[in-house]
Amino acid sequence: MTADLSILHLVTQASPVVQFIMLLLIFASVASWTIIFARWKILKRARKDAEKFEHRFWSGTDLNTMYKRISSKNYQPTGMEKIFEAGFSEFARLKNKPGLDPMAVVSGAQRSMRVTLAREEEKLDAHLNFLATVGSTSPYVGLFGTVWGIMNSFRALGNMNQATISLVAPGIAEALIATAIGLFAAIPAVIAYNRFSYDVERLANRFDLFLEEFSTLLQRHANVNETSSENN
Repeated sequence: MTADLSILHLVTQASPVVQFIMLLLIFASVASWTIIFARWKILKRARKDAEKFEHRFWSGTDLNTMYKRISSKNYQPTGMEKIFEAGFSEFARLKNKPGLDPMAVVSGAQRSMRVTLAREEEKLDAHLNFLATVGSTSPYVGLFGTVWGIMNSFRALGNMNQATISLVAPGIAEALIATAIGLFAAIPAVIAYNRFSYDVERLANRFDLFLEEFSTLLQRHANVNETSSENN
């Protein structure tokens, strides 16, 4: 009589500990794929939004007009637009204060943009740690299930007078399924984490470069305003 070695049968006949580990790994895999698709959409949109904003910004559009549009109630700025909004708002507030040095005005705008930049990076990094955790721990969790299953198989084998491969095979096979599920959960999570980390780093560098360029532009405006005030 041959043993039923179908995957469904092996899973249903596995020990409670191995079944719990399998369910845990399946949950981790489903959660990882959910995060992967969500992060992919968010990062794709962030890249497109940054490209559109840079095109508008460097096309010579009036900064006041751009700020009014971005800061309107019906508009939801993201990424680079949020950095611009924070910097221009603080610049406009500080430049109207009498006695402030132009560099102090620009420094204040830079600090405001740095805070917003950190918040935007945190949004882009959201849930990536979960992918890293799944990628690094799932193989070991699956291996634990495999070791537990094989250990139970050999314990049962010790109580038999005659040992055959057909008696051991089902237990070993069900144990190895845990390792397979662990790898199935870990590999996509590792690939996605590395890819998304690279994308986030590129976007963060892009935001930081815009911050520096915009700060230079604000410094020119501040110096022009200071010169005009002295002439008047």
